[in-house]
Parts: sequence; C-alpha cells; structure tokens
Amino acid sequence: MSRSVTVGALALAAALLIPLPAEAEPAPTPSPSVSSPAQPDVLSSTIVQTFSYGRHRRQRMDVWWQPDGARRPAVFLLHGGWWSGGDKKYMTAVSQSYAALGYTVFNVNYRLSQDAAWPAQRVDALDAIATARRHAARFSFDPSRYVVIGFSAGGHIATAVGTYRDGLPGLRGVVGISPVVSPLTAYSDGDEGATYEQRKLRQSAIALAGGCRPTGACAKVWSSMEVPWHASRHDAPVMAVHSSDEFVPAYHSELLKEQLNQVGVAMNIRVVPGFFHSSPLYREPGVAEAVQAWVGAKVALPTRAALKKQTAASAPGRSFAGPHKVDPR
Repeated sequence: MSRSVTVGALALAAALLIPLPAEAEPAPTPSPSVSSPAQPDVLSSTIVQTFSYGRHRRQRMDVWWQPDGARRPAVFLLHGGWWSGGDKKYMTAVSQSYAALGYTVFNVNYRLSQDAAWPAQRVDALDAIATARRHAARFSFDPSRYVVIGFSAGGHIATAVGTYRDGLPGLRGVVGISPVVSPLTAYSDGDEGATYEQRKLRQSAIALAGGCRPTGACAKVWSSMEVPWHASRHDAPVMAVHSSDEFVPAYHSELLKEQLNQVGVAMNIRVVPGFFHSSPLYREPGVAEAVQAWVGAKVALPTRAALKKQTAASAPGRSFAGPHKVDPR
C-alpha cells in the first residue's frame, strides 16, 4: 500500500491541493471490534496520502482511495479530544475499516480551540468537504453520496455540519459517537457536584467559545455552537450512539432528535449499556457493525461488480500515475 503523510512546514498556495511529503507515522492498528469483511485485494491497491485543505498546520486530511476512476461514496471522519486535542492518526483503524468496505475515506484534522474559537472547527470541516468534492474525480469519489462520522467533540462538529444552513449538497447522513450535541447542556451538567469529566467538558466548551460563558455578549457564539437550534427540513438524517452511563448522556442527542423530527428529518439514537465514551464505545460489540449498516443504507454502497463496470468505463484516457498538483477550478 502506498502511503504518504505530513511533514515540515506548510508551503501551499491557497488555491492548490497538494499532497504533503512523507514522514514516519504509527502503523494502522485495526481493532478486532471494528468489523469489516476481509477484502485484502481492496486494501492492497488503496492509496493513502495526506493533503492540505488550508494554510494552517491542522488543516490536513488523510485520503484513502482507489485510483481506478470509479465513483464511490465517501466517509469523512472527525476525531474527538475535547475540541483541544486528538488527532486524525487515532482514526486510522476506522479509516481502514471503511476503505476495506469500498469507500473513499477522508480522515480530517481541524483547528483546535487553542488555535481558533468556534466556528473555526465547523468551517474547517466544511472546507475539507468542499475540497474533496472539487477533486472528486481524483479520489474516485461520488460527491453526491457521502456521510460524516464524528467522535465526541468531533460528533459535535459533525452534527453542526449536518445542520448547517438548510442542508449540504451530497450529504446523506451524519453519525455521532458520544456526540456533544449541546454545549449548553455540557455547561450546565459541569456545575457544582459534577464528575471530573463533566467539569472538564464544561471548561472545554468555554474554551471553544473563546473563553467566555454563555451570557451577555457571548450568547451569540454559544447559540451558534448549540446544534439543536439549527435544525432545518433539508438536513441530513442522523444516527447517534451513547453509553447509558457515560458523561455525554443520550439526552444531548434527544434534544437534537426532537428538533429534527419537528421539521421532518429522521434521527436514530442507540444507547449501549455501560459507561464507554467515543472510540471505546465504537469498539463495543455490535456498534461498528450497526454504524456501518446505517451508513451503507444511506449512501447505497455499490457492489463490487458495479464498481468494476465503472472502472472499465472510466479507463480510457485517464491517468493515475502518481500525486500531482490539482487545479481546483
């Protein structure tokens, strides 16, 4: 498998999408609980490279794709980490599992709260999606069929993308694993008597808002962060997964479900016994499989025979000799 990942300073004209040079990165560590059918022939021909979608060092994404010109649905992954930490490298096993199923995968880093306050994180996710859609042909990607999957703080960003304006072109679904759908709820839950995690989440939400509490002049940014308040009738359907006893409880997602249902958008909430949060929750038996099934139903993942037909049809005149600069116009 060819692999090229990020190194050094970013030297990029804003209008160009350029693969970044390679450096050592931890090898993928697939979890046995992140299930996918074994397709070694798919993974053996998968290209994995890191691209920049902006000038900031965090505005980078790992792209997993097949260089055959077929039109595959895509999965965009957003890592967790309290909005102030985490990295796309922790999504490597999940990326690999979706690549093995036949998706093009965009594993996205975004600016953290210490880099920029909200809505920079949502802006970055939107920019990564827009960049991928502009270069859909290069990445064997059907820009009319993609989903966004976010973990914890990444679940907040994913659902915020899903409720942005009145729906995004091509977005077929959003998945949140322990999504912090309601920063205002996190702020309230982290008051006196809260657990350590609840207090930390409250402070993390304050940092995301630029260091201010949800009062006075700061009310506007907190309103922007509050996902349920932005539901509209053309939003994508949502699936959320929570543990029954975790510190981001299911009532975060219930707030969003109520608002989405009022405008006619479906939302499914799955509650798993226990206290696991984010990636450990995703590794619980049956969770990854349920998410994969839901995603597959939303994007209508084509059969391998259909992909072969697409590949044959696109073969004449196409070249995938290696990475090159792409004119995004």
